[in-house]
Amino acid sequence: MKLFIASDLHGSAYYCEKMLECYKNENADKLVLLGDILYHGPRNDLPKEYAPKKVIEMLNNIKDEILCVRGNCDTEVDQMVLQFPILADYAFLYWKDKMVFVTHGHNHNLKNLPMLKKGDILLHGHTHIPACEKTEICTYVNPGSVSIPKENSRHSYIILDDNGISFKNLDGETYKTVAYGDL
Repeated sequence: MKLFIASDLHGSAYYCEKMLECYKNENADKLVLLGDILYHGPRNDLPKEYAPKKVIEMLNNIKDEILCVRGNCDTEVDQMVLQFPILADYAFLYWKDKMVFVTHGHNHNLKNLPMLKKGDILLHGHTHIPACEKTEICTYVNPGSVSIPKENSRHSYIILDDNGISFKNLDGETYKTVAYGDL
């Protein structure tokens, strides 16, 4: 299975369109969104082409291909307009012999770990900073932000497939890879 994983769109029609072009070009099986879909929140500047209604339309057009968890900027009113579930605080994925705990990151993160066993993966967005860190308990993975990257990071996403994890910018260029065996 090939998963396209992105986070923190924050209502940017421009970056949502670029993300969906990458998703199509990657020929992934599923688009996994780690929350903060429509709104930018009070701590972020408005992203380029802030247009939540356009983002709604673009994502609803591929609703059957999306797995999404709730971000700190996502609310029940967002669920009224989005035609795929967005209100789960977390999800579990199984990747070969590893459990992947999928969440946004504002509740469960490295400072407040969910129930993980040694070797599991904690996958979240929220910080807007790409990361892949192996700890004593788990491997922490963050795709960064599609629309509002922080700390001089790129507008980015990740691909998770049988080989491992590839970090990519929105031009589809790989800038970091981590082999499955290194996680």
